[in-house]
Amino acid sequence: MEILPATILDLNSLCKLERACFDQDAWSLFDLIAVLSWGDVIRLKAVEDGAMIGFVAGDMRLSRGEAWIATLAVDPRFQRRGVGRALLRACEARFQTSKSKLTVRISNSNAIALYEREGYRVSDVWHGYYRGGEDGLVMEKLL
Repeated sequence: MEILPATILDLNSLCKLERACFDQDAWSLFDLIAVLSWGDVIRLKAVEDGAMIGFVAGDMRLSRGEAWIATLAVDPRFQRRGVGRALLRACEARFQTSKSKLTVRISNSNAIALYEREGYRVSDVWHGYYRGGEDGLVMEKLL
């Protein structure tokens, strides 16, 4: 597996990955184009045998001294192999801030466990944040 910069040329692969990972929470085509083209977004892909198997995007908010992991997705066929951890760490290493934050569905116990192992702690709950009204946990980590 390699971790490489993602570009607009990865749009089709990212669309497929989003649908496979997030179903009702998958980002729209507009959102995917934006995340692949905005200037200050860190975007990395995990590639195996020439195919995208994971993606992470991070949004630095330098004026606030923090960065947000906007999305982290790993193809379900490749989960629990360290791909998500590798992407998360690679994105954090590129942050120029002292704090990283993210949101996660309160029911996504596997993702929450990964984030906790990586040093994230719950700092807030956003009620009804996700489609279907499910709460989102805000988690943060000092870098």
